[in-house]
Amino acid sequence: MSLIEVNGLSRVFRTYKKRPGFWGGVAGLFNRQHEEIWAARDISFTIEEGEFVGFLGPNGAGKTTTLKMLAGLIYPTSGSARIAGFNPGKRDNAYRRIFSLVLGQKNQLWWDLPANESFALLRHIYDIPAASYRETLDELVSLLGVADKLGVMVRELSLGERMKMELIAALLHKPRVLFLDEPTIGLDIISQKAVRTFLREYNRKHRVTILLTSHYMADIEALCERVIIIHKGRKVYDGNLANLEGERNSRMRQVIFIPQDPAAIPAAWKSSYGETTRESDTGKIIVQVKAEAISRAIQEIMSTTPIADITIEEEPLENIIGKVFSQ
Repeated sequence: MSLIEVNGLSRVFRTYKKRPGFWGGVAGLFNRQHEEIWAARDISFTIEEGEFVGFLGPNGAGKTTTLKMLAGLIYPTSGSARIAGFNPGKRDNAYRRIFSLVLGQKNQLWWDLPANESFALLRHIYDIPAASYRETLDELVSLLGVADKLGVMVRELSLGERMKMELIAALLHKPRVLFLDEPTIGLDIISQKAVRTFLREYNRKHRVTILLTSHYMADIEALCERVIIIHKGRKVYDGNLANLEGERNSRMRQVIFIPQDPAAIPAAWKSSYGETTRESDTGKIIVQVKAEAISRAIQEIMSTTPIADITIEEEPLENIIGKVFSQ
């Protein structure tokens, strides 16, 4: 049996639709209009123990709603989920002890206390033996490099330091399942890399099952072999990330060039080998080209105008995923 089993999971929110204007508000007191919004619709997937899975989709796709259903914070309208044999909706204490949920835009630590005092509170909440608590805390603090910040008020920590403390708080009780919702949102590049390195190492060492949502493709590429993509509440892709990357590598390239004299190439010029876009601030011209047409596209460009610089890049993963959303 898979560690996480999701079958036909759906969630509908019924919202009040207010009419415009004062009299519209008055009319709504007597005759309310409602609309149903499908945040998740018939989502099914399984995840094995130890997998690190990316959970992708545009804003409003239903990612956070799905995670909250798996965490037992909200109930599904229909469908079911089983995690390690537990029904999340029943909120059994035994289930609460085997998972953690980290929301990148919400805090679980006390704002006006040092992080180590919140950790001590969590130790008693989860009834963690003192020796095990100290061993786990020392390991997490060492991996994240925040030993000198444990006594600092949480409100005085940087965003990156706070996220590291949030991860420690989520992992103190050694959960088998970790749900991460945008854990690197707002972090600088160095902090993002530190969090990614920690998650990769922790997953490798402890075989914790992780479901990660992120809008940073660098997170997904660095951590996840498998991705689940949802769009408008529906699952549209579930498979190996390498398959998406394979499509990128085999089909499309970006030819990026800068003319020596931008005025020498007409504003209406477009390559006959692919979609052509311009960056007015940098002077770059970008042509999306199929791999087999690269040499012909470059010959066309070189014959059109003298070139100051030219590079060939793989199509960004964001573009590939965008195409999946539009299917």
